[in-house]
Amino acid sequence: MGDYPATDPSEPVELVVIGAGPAGTAAAVAASRAGIDTLIIDEARTAGGQVYRALPPEMPVTNAAGLGPDHGVGERLRHELSASPVRAAFGHRVWHVAPGGWVRAVGPQGLKSWRAQRMIVATGTVERIMPFPGWTTPGVIGLAAATILVKAQQVLPGRAVVVAGCGPLVAAVAAAILKGGGQVAAIVDLAGPGEWLAAMPALASRPDLLARGIGWLGRIRAAGVPIFFRHTVISAEGTESVTAALLQPIDDTGRPRDGRSRRIEADAIVIGHGLVPSTDVTRLLRLDHAYVPERGGWVVIRDEVCRTSDKRVYVAGDGAGISGALAAEIEGKLGGLTAAFDLGRLDHATYEYAVTEARPTLHRARRFGNAMGRMMALRTGLLDVARTDTVVCRCEDVSRGEIEAALADGADDMNRLKSWTRCGMGPCQGRFCGAAAATLVARPAGGREAAGTWTARVPIRPVPYEAFVADYRYEDLPFFTAGH
Repeated sequence: MGDYPATDPSEPVELVVIGAGPAGTAAAVAASRAGIDTLIIDEARTAGGQVYRALPPEMPVTNAAGLGPDHGVGERLRHELSASPVRAAFGHRVWHVAPGGWVRAVGPQGLKSWRAQRMIVATGTVERIMPFPGWTTPGVIGLAAATILVKAQQVLPGRAVVVAGCGPLVAAVAAAILKGGGQVAAIVDLAGPGEWLAAMPALASRPDLLARGIGWLGRIRAAGVPIFFRHTVISAEGTESVTAALLQPIDDTGRPRDGRSRRIEADAIVIGHGLVPSTDVTRLLRLDHAYVPERGGWVVIRDEVCRTSDKRVYVAGDGAGISGALAAEIEGKLGGLTAAFDLGRLDHATYEYAVTEARPTLHRARRFGNAMGRMMALRTGLLDVARTDTVVCRCEDVSRGEIEAALADGADDMNRLKSWTRCGMGPCQGRFCGAAAATLVARPAGGREAAGTWTARVPIRPVPYEAFVADYRYEDLPFFTAGH
């Protein structure tokens, strides 16, 4: 897709930042302070992203200290943004980008379009959940979704909850449920104690986060919550809603191994199998990508100061590989400064000093984040719990059996699979079924790289049809007859 014609009524802007999490907010603030005309766009009502999501305005803060350190960091970022000259388009969903700096979004007043000299993509991650029997049952939700419920809405996901998956979110969500007065029926961790022990040197690089994790574990232990290491949920029981989770031990790949299964009664299962960089925008921009499992999967290729294969586009934060919130904020600042330098608003000495000053903190933050990224790397054996009739693509109701039948008929990469089965064609555009579908395609294709990834399509997010249609009356439509 090429550039739009010069007559396109897009608003010119020097820099557009897509995403207002820690990376995007820091990028916008840094660039604007250097004198760049900067616009930040986000679907949410305010800045913060998933980690630092603000409470809704109808829920005023009465005890900020009780909300934890993430709330304080989020408030700092929001204050810095509001105190800067950055223009903000909150409540706007970006549905289209194109090489040449074109960005289109839909918001409360309808369609908006901009053309930017530079663009910073800070779109963060999406959650990975590998399908298992019963995973579409009401009461099964993702770990990231549960953090929104508990942190931003102060709502518990259930009365008795099984919390399962990998990485620090497992303990964080379990501790938050307990703090909110809920019951955690069990914790199911894909990792074993040995994996956590091996990660300790890297975790010690962030003593603040390590101390927070120890605090979560202390609360979990004090509540007597059973922890099943090296286990996974192999099925969710229940028809109208979840009634129990069935657990089984796993091997290093996540494949269930022989061993006694356990049934845990629960009315909710909160589960997540890691995070995946959000690459729909960067793929639509046709940037260069590489497959790096320990960074979350497909990641955009960039240099140390966030430049990509397109000199007008920069990528910062977890959208370029899982590194954590602090690393994302520092990367965002570097991306903003680099854009300002490339636009001629910073001299070389000032720019190099800022980059050099940020590197030690960024290194420490990445060391911690990369350790968590390795623990959350996809364990492809998890897919072996899915039966032939288990739904993989929830949007289009495509089962594992239908996917494997297409593979047997010759659908040897992700885009052929999409064309033959509609897997990945739904409203989520393959964000939630992509990892599972790619795992299935990779087995006969000869590896994950050979399987490829979805080709990004417009719209990258669902857009109401009414946004494209004017409010006409039938009698207002022009009609022409022959000779007139």
